[in-house]
Amino acid sequence: MLQRSSVVNRVNVTSASFASIIQLGDSRIINGFSRALAVQREAEVFNTKEGNFSNYPVFSEPIPFLPINESITISTHNCLPIIKVNTISILAMSSDAILHVGNSENVSMEVRVKHIRQLQHRGGEQ
Repeated sequence: MLQRSSVVNRVNVTSASFASIIQLGDSRIINGFSRALAVQREAEVFNTKEGNFSNYPVFSEPIPFLPINESITISTHNCLPIIKVNTISILAMSSDAILHVGNSENVSMEVRVKHIRQLQHRGGEQ
């Protein structure tokens, strides 16, 4: 793996949550994974079965990876082996987000979210 120095003068991240990563420098492997249930309801009623990820196929279905059939030719010339950044300013990072300044060999990310809206039945409305 190509190795370079990462130089960042200033990093300002206000909030990083839910499996977020801030990394300055090289990494060989980055694996990010996050699952979430987002429930929005009009009435405060809790269903004890809704908190189980196995109840929703979205969390177990295989992700289709399409083959890449393009030939790629890359030629690089680094006069100075330095990744130089002046300022990085981020308000918020969430749900498996990564701020990475450096080289990575393998990166794999997966986030699965099930959104559920529970609205109260209104008589006569469709």
